[in-house]
Amino acid sequence: MQSAYIHLYLILINVITFALYGMDKWRAVTRQWRVREKKLIGLAVIGGSVGAFIGMTIFHHKVRKWYFKLGIPAILVIQLSIAIHFILK
Repeated sequence: MQSAYIHLYLILINVITFALYGMDKWRAVTRQWRVREKKLIGLAVIGGSVGAFIGMTIFHHKVRKWYFKLGIPAILVIQLSIAIHFILK
């Protein structure tokens, strides 16, 4: 039961993160108010790293900034390592 909540949380946080990357890219192109970079990275840290990585790739967003280019994949690797550790435990 608890695992179902974790899966639901991860799905939701990644969908939200992906959507925010897309929305921020659209706002950047149309010169509107933007989503803070802290929020985009924070969402990756709290479980949305897959959505952030896919959003960066699909929308070509934040790929020039080194802390996104290196940080998001690093967060993703760390989170996957933790998940694999708990699955194999």
